[in-house]
Amino acid sequence: MTRLLIVLFGLVSSAAMADEALVARGDYLVNTVMACGNCHTPVGPTGPMMDRALSGGLRFDMPAFDVYAANITPAEKTGIGSWSDEEIATAIVDGIRPNGIKLAAVMPTAFYKVLSERDLDAIVAYLRSVPAVENEVPMPHYKMALDEPAFPGAETPIDEAARAGDLVKEGFYLATIAHCMECHTGWTDGHPDPVNRMGAGGLELPGPWGLSVARNITPHPTRGIGAWSDEEIVTAIRTGTRPDGTKLKPPMAFPYYAHIEDADLAAIVAWLRTIPPLE
Repeated sequence: MTRLLIVLFGLVSSAAMADEALVARGDYLVNTVMACGNCHTPVGPTGPMMDRALSGGLRFDMPAFDVYAANITPAEKTGIGSWSDEEIATAIVDGIRPNGIKLAAVMPTAFYKVLSERDLDAIVAYLRSVPAVENEVPMPHYKMALDEPAFPGAETPIDEAARAGDLVKEGFYLATIAHCMECHTGWTDGHPDPVNRMGAGGLELPGPWGLSVARNITPHPTRGIGAWSDEEIVTAIRTGTRPDGTKLKPPMAFPYYAHIEDADLAAIVAWLRTIPPLE
């Protein structure tokens, strides 16, 4: 009987440790690489209101829609507390609410389809663990239908085994779930063109920060970041400081990226070095 109890206790402890590891992984992804709070945390006069983290944030009033970033805390009335794990996962990777209404295209579901099963489970587990904050945001207003195809190469999940030991593949995965190319891809004929203009920049991003223009992050030697060292690229990502000392503007999420692990930043830089240089 004693031996059985020891075995059962060991199984329970292992399960608890696995759950803690899953939540920790979700915490890391949500609060660094994916920078979810950059949109979903409300901003006050002095910056993000971390006591109300993830309870609904920025407004996006654009030609196709006028929406606010949703409350993604486990609040029962105004957040996602009543959603099942599967419904949360579907909203993340397919952009569909439990009521069947699509999320606005500003939610980067086109990039999130690449999420591995473990990482998607980790994100859901972490969102379940954060403090619930009741905060009702206005309902979305859609002005036209939008097609949002998956980012090239990100149509299906890429698990850990497929990325193991390959710095560039890991970098692609991380840069994709960080949805870097949501802003940094150039446009052709009024639409983002990730096939021909990936990383070329140029998108104008108005907001509380004024007007920000996404820069060219291809390895072009003069128009892009080809002449920057790996360390200079990492510094720009982490601190928002260019090699010449000038500062980048939001919505570049460098306060979140500051805590990305060294190995993950090295992988992202390695992948950026491989994309075609564009003017």
